Amino acid sequence: MSTSEVNPEFEALLHYLKQNCGYDLTGYKPDSLMRRLQRRMQQLGIENYTSYLQYLQSHPQECALLLDTILINFSGFFRDRNAWDYLANTIIPQIITSKQPHERIRVWSAGCASGQEVYTLVMLLVEILGIEQYLQRVQFFATDIDEVALKQAQQGIYNENEVADIPTQLLSKYFEQTEQGYVFCPQLRRSIIFGRHNLAFDAPMSKIDLLVCRNVLIYFKRETQASILVRFHFALTDKGFLFLGNSESLINDRQIFIPVSLKHRIYTKGEKLGLDEHLLIRPQSYNHKVIDPLTNKIHTWESAFKTSPFAQLAVSYSGCLIVANEQAYALFGLTNSNIGALVRDLEIGQVVNSWTLMKQLNRDRHPFSLKNIKWVNDNGTTYLDIHITPILDPEGKLLGANLTFIDVTQYIYLKDEIERLNSTLARVTQELYLTKEVLNLTKQELNNTQKASKNIH
Repeated sequence: MSTSEVNPEFEALLHYLKQNCGYDLTGYKPDSLMRRLQRRMQQLGIENYTSYLQYLQSHPQECALLLDTILINFSGFFRDRNAWDYLANTIIPQIITSKQPHERIRVWSAGCASGQEVYTLVMLLVEILGIEQYLQRVQFFATDIDEVALKQAQQGIYNENEVADIPTQLLSKYFEQTEQGYVFCPQLRRSIIFGRHNLAFDAPMSKIDLLVCRNVLIYFKRETQASILVRFHFALTDKGFLFLGNSESLINDRQIFIPVSLKHRIYTKGEKLGLDEHLLIRPQSYNHKVIDPLTNKIHTWESAFKTSPFAQLAVSYSGCLIVANEQAYALFGLTNSNIGALVRDLEIGQVVNSWTLMKQLNRDRHPFSLKNIKWVNDNGTTYLDIHITPILDPEGKLLGANLTFIDVTQYIYLKDEIERLNSTLARVTQELYLTKEVLNLTKQELNNTQKASKNIH
């Protein structure tokens, strides 16, 4: 029996953090949690968990400070350099070779901390693919439970000590030195989708080709580790790779992963999941906060988007593009660097006014449609029916909108053609009627002439 199981005060504290702060830490090793909680309590001069719970209840800002103490966000650029070299020279080329030129390469950095390993991987991918191919083909997700760390990762700003392990040529190529520090390339940074995600409880991303989760699992209980590994198995494609940290090893009772390189902790999928393991993947229902509620639902939307024959995308309440399916990428000429950009600044901004849409959705909260919207671009004229559906949180707050685009150009042209043919038919019918009238008159005149001729004779 663990220490936490015989300490109701500790359990009460964890329950409060879960219900009121959105941090479910029940999957972490209790002894490690207790040590870190006690460290924070000592800093505040608090002697027991009950007193600290009372302090939390009267100081809401303490939740974030506590999480920063509990979660170890130690990271670094090219940490364990030999493993990254193996990834760059062996694994990434295999992933690229297994894909068609038009196919996406999907990458997930799970437990990304303050972003050093995210940007390490981006640099490797760009070096191999080139920046243009990277922006067109790579879809990068970076997640962590720690909001503070995520914000640091999104900013991509590091001090001189933090960038010391980056090779000089890569540092000068991908970073700009400013008064604030070394800033990672904004164009590449914007191509990454950051979101808060709890590995132990939230549903995983899907169709991932490379999943990087280094030195994160070691902080979880054995059963929680097994549950996370099941989620990782589900997340990966059949040819996908899992990249763990040097201090980690797989502990699942079944060989759902098999090693590609034990030395570098790189694995691929082994045995298939059973029904009971699939049931573990279902997300638990508990309250939690996210940096962007839309971003946290990306995996759900993409699963739905991919099955749709129509172009679909999601727009946040502020008018930013959050996610789009392949059909939308093709229709509007989107690239991964457009994710997070204002819709009004993209090609799609010529088709829809996101501000007007959000204003109407905020007022009515009901789906609506726009019919026969004319879109003129270099490829010609296209007509679209646009179906707009509001995305609401459980309290009914508008988070954004889901837009579905149906190309009705051929129907518009067919309708115009039918109208033209009907007009032509009406004209021909009228001409035929007039011709018939003239023919009847001529026939009548001919009969009259024949009668008059007979009377003369």
